[in-house]
Amino acid sequence: MLKKGLVYIGIGLFTIALLLVLQYNRPKRLNWFPSYVAEHKIPYGCKVFTDVVDDFFPDNRQIDIPPYERLTQNQEHTGTYFFANDYVSFEDAERAALLDWTAKGNTLFVASGSFEQALMDTLGITTKNLYNNLNDTLGFEHRLVHPKLHPDTGYAYTKDDFVTYFDEMDAKTTTILATVDDRSDPSDETYANVIRLNYKGGTVILSTFPKAVTNYFMLSNENYRYTEGLLSYIDTEGDLLMDAYHKNGKAFYTSPMYIFLNEPSLKWAYYLCLIGSISYILFEGKRKQRAIPVVLPLKNQTLAFTRTIADMYYEKGEHKQIAKHKIAYFLEYIRTRFYMNTHDREATFYDNLAARSAHDSKEIKELFSLFDQIERQSAITADELKKVNTAIEEFKKRAHGRN
Repeated sequence: MLKKGLVYIGIGLFTIALLLVLQYNRPKRLNWFPSYVAEHKIPYGCKVFTDVVDDFFPDNRQIDIPPYERLTQNQEHTGTYFFANDYVSFEDAERAALLDWTAKGNTLFVASGSFEQALMDTLGITTKNLYNNLNDTLGFEHRLVHPKLHPDTGYAYTKDDFVTYFDEMDAKTTTILATVDDRSDPSDETYANVIRLNYKGGTVILSTFPKAVTNYFMLSNENYRYTEGLLSYIDTEGDLLMDAYHKNGKAFYTSPMYIFLNEPSLKWAYYLCLIGSISYILFEGKRKQRAIPVVLPLKNQTLAFTRTIADMYYEKGEHKQIAKHKIAYFLEYIRTRFYMNTHDREATFYDNLAARSAHDSKEIKELFSLFDQIERQSAITADELKKVNTAIEEFKKRAHGRN
């Protein structure tokens, strides 16, 4: 029997080891989370874009605090404030500070999948969505408009089911910088998705295609040329402030477990420790569990206590006290058993108690006369105590129908 059990244990350990080997050698899954963080190398991170920006703008700065705080603390900065995220949303004070800073001759560049209504109302623009006719194998094609940026070259992107474009804008103050079209649409109609607006004394550049700055887009074919074309609209003489605050992802991981779970060897060492701990609890812990002691229920000591007190009274000759307690308990018995008031003993009291307890009124009056006689005496004998006890017990027997 022991040998058969060892065989089963061996088969189980071999199965677990095989599963661990297969899991360890499994190809690592790609993380498609749209983080837009400068240091991330995942498909929708911005590591490649950050390297390109460092080449074009060596003095660029990563801003990891809210724009309102940055602009109020450093009002002397002039140049471009660049935002790129799946969705960029500003607080009212933050939006006002950015637009005031832009009106002083600076540039605000926002690449976002959609824009908040307050910003669009301020700039006088509206947006719509363009769907790819359920043909996600072709996707959309993005083009730059400026003649020097090769407007005939299309940059394909097939990961989007729809794109956002600008529908209404002021033609006098707005310039279209890039367009997008559905590759499955035979009409080849184009839609503006990157525009430049004159805002008071400054410039606002809006793009509805933030994925243009991600690793996946820039490393596909020659799509990096599209991103470089967008960067050409940024003035190289001023400061370039790269926003690192309005991002979906984190620039660094605060949890220490990230180190274990991100490194395969440490991750599986951690899993093996968990499996070993659970196995110990299930098998070893069960065998060495202490016996649970039997806890006896508490005994009801009321009767023993009552007998002890009664014996004390009886031994000391306190017959009057015992009789008083017996009479008091009997009156409580009448109140709880027959629901009658024992304090006001009128003529109707004796008649009602007699009718409810199967007695005559005369017998009830004699019983209470005995109680009154005992109360008037300063002391009673043992025979008188027995007489009171007998009268009470006889009353209860007949009242319960046992006579």
